[in-house]
Amino acid sequence: MKKIYTLSAVLAAFMMQAQFTVTIQTPADFKDQDAILYTLNGSRDIIVTQEKSKNNTWTFKYPSNYMGMMKVYFPGTNNTVNFISENKNVNLKLDIQNNKIKEIAYLDEANELMSKQQEGSQKKELILPALTQIKEYYKDNTDFGKALRTEIDRLSGKSAPIDAASHPFISYYNTNYSKFLGNSADPSKKVDQDEIINFIDKSNDMLESSSLLRPLLVAYLNSGGNTNVTASVDKLLDRLKVETPRGQTVLSELIDIFDAYQMDEFKNKYLSLAKNLKCTITDRLASTLKSNANVEMGAAFPNYKFQSPANTTAKSLYDVKADKKVIVFWSSTCSHCESELPKLLDKYNDLKAKNVQIVGLSLDVDKNSYTKKIAAFPWVNDSELRGWNSSYVDTYNVHATPTYFILDANNKIINKPEHVGDVLDYFKLK
Repeated sequence: MKKIYTLSAVLAAFMMQAQFTVTIQTPADFKDQDAILYTLNGSRDIIVTQEKSKNNTWTFKYPSNYMGMMKVYFPGTNNTVNFISENKNVNLKLDIQNNKIKEIAYLDEANELMSKQQEGSQKKELILPALTQIKEYYKDNTDFGKALRTEIDRLSGKSAPIDAASHPFISYYNTNYSKFLGNSADPSKKVDQDEIINFIDKSNDMLESSSLLRPLLVAYLNSGGNTNVTASVDKLLDRLKVETPRGQTVLSELIDIFDAYQMDEFKNKYLSLAKNLKCTITDRLASTLKSNANVEMGAAFPNYKFQSPANTTAKSLYDVKADKKVIVFWSSTCSHCESELPKLLDKYNDLKAKNVQIVGLSLDVDKNSYTKKIAAFPWVNDSELRGWNSSYVDTYNVHATPTYFILDANNKIINKPEHVGDVLDYFKLK
C-alpha cells in the first residue's frame, strides 16, 4: 500500500505542475498511435512533446503559461489539427474518415468561440459579396429574397466584442488582425510604418504565438509603396534592438521572408548581421543561422537517410555515387514543378552520360499522387509524405518548390540554380 500511495503522490504532484492539458480524442479505427504537440514562435513551429495514444486519446501536459496558436501533428497519417490555448485545458474530438480528419468538435469554451469567430469571418469575406450580387436578381417580397436579406443582414452585422478578461488571446488576435491586416482593401484604414513599429515593440508575448508576426512584417515592408527596404528594416531593428529576444525573432523572420521572396541582397545583408552578433543567440535565430549555413556555397550538403527510395539501392544521399548530383525538392501538386521537371527528364540520359545523378526529394502528402508521378522519373526519388512537415524542409532551408542544388563528388554545394534552365546551362545541355 505504501508504494501505491507514494506513486499516487508523485503523479498528483506532476499533475499539479502542469499548467494545462491538451486532450485529443479520435474514433477507435484511427490508425495513428503517435502525436506531436507544437507551439508557435513567429512562423516557426516548436516541438513541445510527443505522446502515444491510450484508448485513442492523447493527453499532453503543458507545464507553463502559454497563450497562442498550437497544433498537434499525427506523423503516421499526416494529419494536423490546429487550435488555440488560453492557458486553460483544451479538449478536441476528431471525426475521422479513411484515416483523415473530417470534422473537429471543439469541446472547450475558448476553441469553440475561436472556431465560430473564424467561420463567421470567412463567410463575411467570401460569401457576403456573392450574396449581395445575387440579391439584385430577387425581389425582397419573395421567400428567397427575404431569406437572402436575412442572411446578408446577419453577415453584415458586427460581431459582439470579446471580453478580454475572459478570453485574452482571442481578443488580442481579433483586435490586432482587424487593425493591421483586415483592412487591406480600404486605403483609408491602412496603418503606417510607425504604427506597426510601435505595435511590434510594445506588444506582449502573444505577438510571437499569434501567427500575426510574419504577415505583419510583410505588411510593414509593403506599406506606403516602400522604396527603401534597408532603411525600413534598419528603423525597425534599431527600435527593437537585435540583442533582445523579440529583435532576434523579427530578424530571423525577415531573413526567411527575404529568402522566400528571393530578395537575396537583403537576405545576405541581414544574415550577415545575424552572424556577427556578439550577444547570446536565441534558439529561434540559431535555427535560421544553421539552416542557412547548411546550404551555403561550398558547404557540405548534410546527409539524408532515405525513407522509401525508388530507383536505387542506396540507403542515404551520400551513398549515391556520382561525379555530380542534382538535388531537387519538388511536389506533384507544384505547378512550376509540372513545367520544369519534364525538361530535366528530356536531358536525363545526357546527364547520366556525364555521370550526373538526380535525386528528387518530394514534399508530397498523398502517396498515390506521388507514386504516379515518380513512375515517369527514372532518377532517385524519395519522400516522407509529410509535405511541409518533412524533416528536410528545415535542414535544407527549403522555402519553395522546385528548389535545386548541385553537389560535387564530395557532396559539397557547387551551384544553387534558380530554375531548371540554370541546371541545364551549368551542364551545357541547353
